[in-house]
Amino acid sequence: MSISQNLAAVRERINGAAVRAGRLPEEIALMAVSKTQTPERIREAYNAGQRLFGENRVQEFSGKSEALRDLKNPEWHMIGHLQTNKAAKTAELFHAVDSVDSLKLAEKLDASARALGRKLDVLIEINVGGETAKSGVAPDSAALGELLMAAPRLEALVFHGLMTVPPFTDDPEAARPYFRKLRELGDTIAARKLSGVTMDQLSMGMSHDFEVAIEEGSTCVRVGTAIFGKRSKA
Repeated sequence: MSISQNLAAVRERINGAAVRAGRLPEEIALMAVSKTQTPERIREAYNAGQRLFGENRVQEFSGKSEALRDLKNPEWHMIGHLQTNKAAKTAELFHAVDSVDSLKLAEKLDASARALGRKLDVLIEINVGGETAKSGVAPDSAALGELLMAAPRLEALVFHGLMTVPPFTDDPEAARPYFRKLRELGDTIAARKLSGVTMDQLSMGMSHDFEVAIEEGSTCVRVGTAIFGKRSKA
């Protein structure tokens, strides 16, 4: 199947999951995870109507962004682990960072965005499974509290919600408790009515489990393989 056909199939699955959950399909954004994809394949997705894209590596996207500069109104999100020394380039290339996992990184992104005279949308990455190999802050950690309380002074950053990557399992249902945990954490934070923080976005769900994520409240699913096919390189 072509990228266009794959996108149509994914959108149909999103619609079905939304209906099952009693939600409106337009409440859920589809992000095409375009890491390792060539500019030509990204352009093919764009020509099929896709506008929201997720990239994992600053250097990789920097290398292909010039070839995509002519596209009208795409939205590029950084969704991979980000080192602080890449903050300036990230603020220059991306519309949003969905993987903020420390106050230090947030401060660097804020300073970089200020220097460019722009705002940067951000999500806080939560390590819901407590996996040592994954980035993200623990749901009950002091680091999360620090980030939330710092939001008012990080004026170039707009905190919109949370993102997570649950422990991988072949069974999509096994991810449900982690998705539910993220939604409940978002509800708890929202109830605090913190200055500079909204919890209107939950980025969770990938190719193999996004339907379950939608049923648990995801507002953005990050889909790579189901759109572009299996990656030929890491």
